[in-house]
Amino acid sequence: MDSTIILQTTLNGLMIGGVYALVAVGLTLIFGVMKIVNFAQGEFVMLGMYVSWALATFVGIGPYPGLLIVAVIMFVGGWLTFKLLIIRIIGKSDEAFILLTLGLSIFLQNITLLAFGADYLTVTTTVKDAAIRFGGLAISLPRLIAFGVALVMVAALTLFLNRTDTGRAMRATAESREVATLLGIDPVSCFAVAFGVGTVMAGIAGVLLTPMFYVYPGVGTLFNTTAFIVVVLGGMGSLTGALVGGLLIGIVEALGGTFVSLDLSQLFAFLIFLAVLFVRPSGLFGRSA
Repeated sequence: MDSTIILQTTLNGLMIGGVYALVAVGLTLIFGVMKIVNFAQGEFVMLGMYVSWALATFVGIGPYPGLLIVAVIMFVGGWLTFKLLIIRIIGKSDEAFILLTLGLSIFLQNITLLAFGADYLTVTTTVKDAAIRFGGLAISLPRLIAFGVALVMVAALTLFLNRTDTGRAMRATAESREVATLLGIDPVSCFAVAFGVGTVMAGIAGVLLTPMFYVYPGVGTLFNTTAFIVVVLGGMGSLTGALVGGLLIGIVEALGGTFVSLDLSQLFAFLIFLAVLFVRPSGLFGRSA
């Protein structure tokens, strides 16, 4: 087996794994602080892709220059979603959160379908087909940019949680809502920020994916499943686990798709997922209940 092909495939998987990690980090942040699973995370990725497409098509702002604009729009959208919907079921059963976020997922898919139709849309950039070549290997520039931005976003989120008062308040809320309240922290405000930041992560992932994937209403479903695998594999609530899990799943899918079958690439991700949980049920970096 050609070692160059193995290395090339691993690099490709690592690049896309960074985007998986970015989606999963947003999901695990929401779970870590709010203790709920957001089944609409993939649809927020899809909305980020559509916002990026709209900026490029109607305003002439490409995906990368428009990153900050998309981040602001997605944060406002996530914050409003929390204030209008999620806040109403705070303190309710887990089933209420599951049904609400599943319903939100279906609603976002269908409202997007109604607004934009089922056509597959594309965003053209000057770097779409560009690649960096060295030693017989070629790295797609959009994938490399996506990987780099994903790492920067994860590092920025880590600094935010550890070095800012708001971040520390969110961490305290994640540890114990009751104790945080006694310390004068408003848990609901922390929940709103966590949901907004988690939405931003998904939206930015969507922007980074637009040069590589078609934009259509059902595209978020592809990343929803992968994000859940990554979060559980890395350990529920662990940002480090989400990062490592995303990179691992990206590499496994790339190797499986190249050397076995592209149609079965996600099967290998599930196999790795089951194998890790069999040995360590709490995930790679998770803590036992």
